[in-house]
Amino acid sequence: MSISNYATQNSAGEEIQQQAREAEELDVLAVRGLGLIGLNDSLLRACLPREQDGKRLRVRVLLLDPDSDALVQRAAEIGESAESLAGGVHLAEARLRELLADGCDITVHRYRMLPTWRLIRTDSAMFVSAFDAGWEGHESATYKVMETPHGPLFRGFRRMFEALVAGAQRTI
Repeated sequence: MSISNYATQNSAGEEIQQQAREAEELDVLAVRGLGLIGLNDSLLRACLPREQDGKRLRVRVLLLDPDSDALVQRAAEIGESAESLAGGVHLAEARLRELLADGCDITVHRYRMLPTWRLIRTDSAMFVSAFDAGWEGHESATYKVMETPHGPLFRGFRRMFEALVAGAQRTI
């Protein structure tokens, strides 16, 4: 199993961006996603949209449903109003629609369970951090997990992501 550890998402930022620039597929699991992909200066926004060797980067984003009980709980955990947190999800979706208009191959879905994991998958590399009461995912330690023939973590997180997409509401 191949795992690297970073103190925070910020300390893994350059490697995440490098992996995203070279990837054919990008999956993102977040709460509102503004710092990851929604805003102009977010971690991944500069990596999108693009075409490489005639192939476009395929992007799937999962955001917390702004009408869910899980959003209300998450907002309370981080000392934010549910209205503000829901507004952030709506803003992220609006900004991600702009990427679609620019020709990016992007889909956005809303999930309803309490967020535990924050994921960024670029082909065979996955960057994982956790949400908990009192801190945001970007403040958590970040682990880079590589796909290996018998690696349970990469496969497990990918399976979880696929299950979330299958049960989520597509908005874009």
